[in-house]
Parts: sequence; C-alpha cells; structure tokens
Amino acid sequence: MYKTQSKFTASIKAMRSLAALLCLAHGAAAFNKPQAAGLCDPGVKQSSGYIDLSTGAKHLFYWAFESRNDPATDPVILWMTGGPGCSSAVALFGENGPCKVNADGTATKLNPYSWNRNATLIYVDQPAGTGFSYGAKDSTEAGVARDMVDFLVQWFRIHGKFSNHDLYVTGESYAGHYVPAVSSGLFRNGTLRKNLKGLAIGNGLTDPEIQFAYYKDMIISTNGHKAAVGKAEHAVMAAATPACIAGIRACQNTTATCLPALELCEMSLEIPYTLTGMNPYDMRAKCAVPPLCYDFSNVKKYLQRDDVRAALGVKGRWADCSKSVTIRFELSGDYIKNYQQLLPELLGAGVRILIYAGDQDYICNWLGNQAWTLALPWPGQGAFRAAAVADWPAGAKKAGELRTSGPLSFLRVLDAGHMVPMDQPAAALRMINAFTADAL
Repeated sequence: MYKTQSKFTASIKAMRSLAALLCLAHGAAAFNKPQAAGLCDPGVKQSSGYIDLSTGAKHLFYWAFESRNDPATDPVILWMTGGPGCSSAVALFGENGPCKVNADGTATKLNPYSWNRNATLIYVDQPAGTGFSYGAKDSTEAGVARDMVDFLVQWFRIHGKFSNHDLYVTGESYAGHYVPAVSSGLFRNGTLRKNLKGLAIGNGLTDPEIQFAYYKDMIISTNGHKAAVGKAEHAVMAAATPACIAGIRACQNTTATCLPALELCEMSLEIPYTLTGMNPYDMRAKCAVPPLCYDFSNVKKYLQRDDVRAALGVKGRWADCSKSVTIRFELSGDYIKNYQQLLPELLGAGVRILIYAGDQDYICNWLGNQAWTLALPWPGQGAFRAAAVADWPAGAKKAGELRTSGPLSFLRVLDAGHMVPMDQPAAALRMINAFTADAL
C-alpha cells in the first residue's frame, strides 16, 4: 500500500511499507498449481506458484483468479502493491481481492466487491525478496521493469487462453513508480504491446518533485478532518519545502544526492505529521497500530497455515513488508526519482491512464497527484487542463470528482484514504469496471 522511508526514519518507513503488499508469483514455466482452487474464491478457476525469471536467479510468486463473469473474454488486471517491498497479499485480502481473512486468521469469506468481478486478476509479490518471492535482489525501476516484463511474457505464454486478452497494469502507493516503469517496459518490449490497453495508479508516488510540495497544503486541509498541525508548524514546513524540492530535483541527475534529499524531505514534511499520532493513510483516524497503523496479523496467520502453504506451493515464510527491499531502493536513489516522464509515450499511443486518489490520504495525497497530472507535458495537456471537473459517477450518488480528456483521467475519490478499495469498495469496483470498459 504505502511507500516506505529511509533508515534515518525507520518507524515511518515501516508505515509506508504497508501500502505495498504485492501478489504472488513464482515458478512460471516451472510451477502452476491448480490446487489453490480450494482457497479464497472456490467458484472460479485459479492458479498460484512461481515464475522463474530469465533475468537472473529470481522467483516471483503469483496468485491469479479468473473472472467471475466471463473469463473467456474479460480483461486481465495485474496488481502490484508498493513499499517498496510490500506483498500484494494485503491488497488481495484487505482491499480488492476475492476474499477477506477473518479476525483470527482461520478462514476466509468472499468479497462481493472483488476486482475479479469482471476481470481475471493477477497478484504478484515483486521485486524478489517481497512476500513469498525470493532470489537476486533489484534496487531500481529498470530492474523491476525487466523482471515484470519477463514475468508477464511467461505468464501469458503459460496461460495461453489469455493470449489475446486486454491487459491493465495497476497498483497503489510506491507502485506509482512500478506501474509507469512496467507499462513502459511492456510497450517498448513489444511482445505484449497489443494487449496493453491501460494502466491505473491509486494514491501513488509518481512525480516526487511536484508531489512533495503539497504536504504543507494537505496537512492543514479540512475536508472531513481537522487540520493536523497549527500555524507555527505549518510555517516551518512551508519554509522547508523549497529545499526539499531542490534536493529532489538534483536527485534526478545526481544519484549521490538522493538519500540526503530524502532524509531532509521526510524530516521536514513527514515527521511533523507522524508526531501528531494520526494515521498518515487516513487523516480522519488515529494511528491505531503503530508503526503501520493497520493490523494484518490475521493475514500472516492465515498464510502461515500448513494447508494454505501446501495449496499455494510456496517456500519460506511470508512477511507483509521487507525492510531490506525498502532500504535497497532508498540507497539506489530510486525512492525520489520521477517516473511520470514515461507516460506521454503511452498516452500518445492511445494507452489509457487513470490516476485515482482517496482524498483522506496524507502520504500520497490527492492534491499532489492532481498537480502532477495537470503539469504532465503531453500533446493533450491543454485539453486536459481545460476539461471540466465533473461529479462521478454521473447520475448517481456522488463518490468522486473526475477530470478526463482523451486517454488521461484523474479521479478524486471522496471519503477514502490511501487504500481506496478498502475504504470505498463499491466505488472502487465501479471505477475499475468503467475504466476497463472505456466508459469512465
């Protein structure tokens, strides 16, 4: 779900890691277990296992669920959670997956708002070292893109009946890095270019240079919650913002400056919020279970059951987020690199892009996400900036505010935090179904 942070701010790092739980992929050509069919959503065909990558000694675990509607024609959705280093299983069980784990971790129940309602859904744990995935470690988006292109090419080859289906690449939080990198990699690789129809990012970190400038504004916002800090604290944050943005700008060209810039930005713009004791993923609530604020111990208990592990065919023990993966991406400078520059090529080719954001999230807030979509240079920028913001969905109870022009859409989701499918499951399902049907 979230983006995690530097060694200097380890507790916040753990919090940000939460948002990124990625689904499971491991043993592609080597392994594809139909036994998982008895788990989670027994009414659909499913598979799990490892894809053994050709890019190195890396083994990505996935869990795929066919559409509840018409798997012969419905699109395929790939979901990646952020972190970096968080398992997609938290999204699977806590957000948009086919089932939920009960409080004591002993059983599951069906989720009526699962995104496999009208699509085949793939959850993958990536990069290696995340969740059940293992092997040689990546630390940059270039590595993530190579690995995920390899993973998807193999997955579609193994599951040949989907070879002509539309593909949508989705994720949240640090997947604001992953999704553009992977989508661009797929487009440039060419093997699945005809399948790639769109990408969606929820409360993502995509353009840090613009997004970090909006912490000072979001922290005193009052849409459904009180301002988190007073005038004095806000003034200090406002004064510190230019130095943070300058550091992020320098990081784009000089990697050695990235970690000091990240630490400066976290201390000046994120720590002030953390010190309030409020939840950075939902500004309406206290951080109930520090440092992640949410308790997914039931998911861990479920995934440690011997029968579940045997059915999934997994190795090792599952963890929601890996600090070692997070640290590698921080030290490489990837954390505050910009990735929105990969999107104009895709927009120009007609690949549809949806950026959506719950408006109660602080850490990857809607103000910053809206700002970078408006600033994105592409041939349709003028029309997008001029487009009216409309209530969404039209003609029904308002759940959000939508700006759209051509292949680009930005949706502010009302009364949702960092994890939109968890807070507003019905609206999230309606959103993804409309997007994949080109009817948003």
